[in-house]
Amino acid sequence: MTEHTYDAVVLGAGYGGVGQAAQLLRNGIDNFVILERAPRIGGVWRDNTYPGAACDTQSVIYCFSYFLPLRVSKMYIDQPELLGYLEALAAEYDIPRYIRFGEEIVRAVWDDADLVWRITTAAGVIYRTRAFIPAWGQLSVPMIPDFPGLHDFRGTSFHSARWDHSVDMKGKKVASIGAAASAVQYIPHLAEAAEHLSVFQRSANYILPRNQHEFTPEETAEFLADPDKFRALRQAVHQFRESGFERIRHNTEGQEEGVREARAHLEAQVADPELRRKLTPDYEFGCKRILRSDNYYPALTRKNVSLITDRIERFTATGIITADGTHHEFDVVVFGTGFHSQSFQGDVEVIGRGGARLADRWADAAEAYLGIVVDDFPNMFLNYGPNTNLNHNTIATMLELQHEYIVQAIRVLLQDPNYAFDVRSDVLRAFNDRVQVELEKSSYSSDCSSWYKNAAGRVVNNWSGTVEEYRLLTESVNLDDYRHAPKLTSVNA
Repeated sequence: MTEHTYDAVVLGAGYGGVGQAAQLLRNGIDNFVILERAPRIGGVWRDNTYPGAACDTQSVIYCFSYFLPLRVSKMYIDQPELLGYLEALAAEYDIPRYIRFGEEIVRAVWDDADLVWRITTAAGVIYRTRAFIPAWGQLSVPMIPDFPGLHDFRGTSFHSARWDHSVDMKGKKVASIGAAASAVQYIPHLAEAAEHLSVFQRSANYILPRNQHEFTPEETAEFLADPDKFRALRQAVHQFRESGFERIRHNTEGQEEGVREARAHLEAQVADPELRRKLTPDYEFGCKRILRSDNYYPALTRKNVSLITDRIERFTATGIITADGTHHEFDVVVFGTGFHSQSFQGDVEVIGRGGARLADRWADAAEAYLGIVVDDFPNMFLNYGPNTNLNHNTIATMLELQHEYIVQAIRVLLQDPNYAFDVRSDVLRAFNDRVQVELEKSSYSSDCSSWYKNAAGRVVNNWSGTVEEYRLLTESVNLDDYRHAPKLTSVNA
């Protein structure tokens, strides 16, 4: 059986995996491999090609600080440009030569005798590595609810993250199941193409105006001539978004301001009182993801669009029956129903020290120290792990901080071949307890159905503070957080 040996193995070539590779190379660490099951890099920005797919975070902060998109076209960029940024980053550091495409990890087992991970792919290839770096993301596995009769439907159906571009919507009766982050982007495009579009909404969203800004040729020329001008804009947007964290704190002035802004946006774009009522959230601002769109509300006011808030009872061969007994006929159903956001490890079987299984460890609630390391899973360093998602700022900065922390840890492993990073259980427990206490002060923990929370209502996806607070916690590896001190003089040696 073929076996390869590396200092690090990275799972996935999305923003997390490619960014991690760039940081490894920037720090002189090149004995690693990225295993990517798809034939191309990109992660969610490779997979989500639905009409209107774009980032709802400003482009000047949705990037890594060491690789600035000085030629960016606008403040909120579309999927092709986001994918292009990641491809340009990969080209800059020659990262494709470190990627094995079509290699799907199915099993990772810790060997306590040799202090290595043995990683097995679907093809049966084994990779032996000191450090295992899963960068599988939180929004990568599409989720379609198991509606009664779903398989009886004879029309066309697909998930928004697996958009079927061969389907011509013209003249079709189309349903969108879901009206959240992806749906608010593709619904305006479906509304223009379909004969009739029915939008099934389980709950209304707080939507803020996007206020798109396209960079002029003059602005781009200034960025290229003086990148510090781009950095100044980036810092200003970062600070603005950081201040927005108060909006998800209970009963703050910032939260009230957010509600006012969202309601003003709704009232300015929707005149019909009944439609406006259906689109008004009945939960605390920030409990769900806050969305940004300038064209979603206008799409719902079109004569060929209906907003349906009645519960879906079941599917039939030709459509959907709602709880009020109405049978709605459709040719096409698009599922904008989100992702399995809390299956952090996906289908990968991960076995740590003493036979501990990550699936069992996370059965009740996923947790990790700093969102990066889990006790009894030595030398496993997560990208975008539990409690590191944001609602107020950019995940790109959180990823960069994680990448830098992991580089520090790998330097230690390279200095001391007999050491393994196994976080102390009491350290992880104290950290997670503090995070959960802080989360209780936020709207994330309030009473609404949200992908941020598990079935028991525990917030397992989101970080409890600001990006700058996370930066302070991750800026250096504290060896006292881990079992058994390594034989070295400096983490950064």
